[in-house]
Amino acid sequence: MHSFIRNFILLAACCLPAAAQAIDIQRWTTAEGTQVLLVERPEIPIVDMRISFKGAGSAFNPAGKGEVSDFTAALLTDGTEKLDEEAFNARANDIAANIGSSGNDEGASAGLRSLSKAANLNAAVGLLNQSLTRPRFDPAVFARRKQQSITALQQNETDPGFIAARALARLNYPDHPYGSEARTSIDSIRAVTLDDIRTFHRNHYAKSNAVVSVVGALNKRQTEALVKKALAGLPEQSSGRGTIPAVPAPVAQQQNMPFAGEQAQILLGMPLIKRNDPDYYALVAGNYILGGGGFDSRLMKTLRDTHGYTYGASSSLVPYTEAGPLTIAFSTQKTNSKAALTAAQQVLADFIAQGPTEAELQQAKDNIIGAFPLRFDSNAKLLACLNLIGFYNLPDDYLEAYPKAIAALTTEQVKSTWQRRVNPQAMNIVVVGAE
Repeated sequence: MHSFIRNFILLAACCLPAAAQAIDIQRWTTAEGTQVLLVERPEIPIVDMRISFKGAGSAFNPAGKGEVSDFTAALLTDGTEKLDEEAFNARANDIAANIGSSGNDEGASAGLRSLSKAANLNAAVGLLNQSLTRPRFDPAVFARRKQQSITALQQNETDPGFIAARALARLNYPDHPYGSEARTSIDSIRAVTLDDIRTFHRNHYAKSNAVVSVVGALNKRQTEALVKKALAGLPEQSSGRGTIPAVPAPVAQQQNMPFAGEQAQILLGMPLIKRNDPDYYALVAGNYILGGGGFDSRLMKTLRDTHGYTYGASSSLVPYTEAGPLTIAFSTQKTNSKAALTAAQQVLADFIAQGPTEAELQQAKDNIIGAFPLRFDSNAKLLACLNLIGFYNLPDDYLEAYPKAIAALTTEQVKSTWQRRVNPQAMNIVVVGAE
């Protein structure tokens, strides 16, 4: 990273207003359907910008083709028609800009960090526009990325945690797009061609499915011009499939997989939570008490402190547009695997039957609310929050409403929600290293 960009970043972090203050989010939609979110930070001469494309993630990979969405996103900033990979990076360095791109399950993003000085910012946005509209898709770079993915997959397939996570994803989403990444194989990666990449780019990167988030020393008029320049030349409408089907009700299965070594990796999980879920906050608070709260959680206290089965046990929630997973995870000695699994199942069953205590819920509230401002205490983190709000159509006051909603929860709400939404008998189970 360029040294004076780094210095400005540090300065920006120091000069941000108190996170507890309301964040003034300006939000509008262009005539082409692009959603734009802006937070002005005039005190620091830096602009952060992220452009996300709904429907450009791994859930939309063509059948039998692994990592098409990831390759497409990565190759965007691996050179343009005018600039090869080396020249592209040199040009970004010359104008003191960071430009990158990446993909995830439901979308893909490209973005930049630049000085707000017109000469730097205009050049950076021009370079970003080239990457979005005229990517090079260099055969040599594509071949290198394919080999890197194959090597990474081969290495990951020796990791019991990775094996268990993929197996659980396949049980949770056997025929659903959310299981696409877990079904990736070396053969499906090898099957991808540059024509697949070009087709995916042409169909899934458009103005109509773009969400642009901006944080920095710009006003709305300047941002409108910036967005127009960044997206100029993209198709008006996305022609790719853009919606995620509902996740079918889970049919619980257990998969025991042999693996060398003394430890067993155990996962329990089920599809559960949507980003716009009406039970979102009760599920989040309950998850903290169950296994998300580290040493404070029930799973940790029972499996580690009481029985000594493991160094650590946890639970997590990953909200998607449709039902993302609830996962319980821990490792233990193979000889303890059956007893530890039974104990984890009992912790979950007891929590659902009894609900949290007042003390547990208060501790969860204090932690979640206290840590919440840390999610947007820098420009980069705030940009990620804006992107989240735009991508999932969350309300403008999301950052203020979140802690208030957590604070208003009662033990009975959390208990009734978990009883209504989580059936312990519906949890899929994976044991890697089963005896």
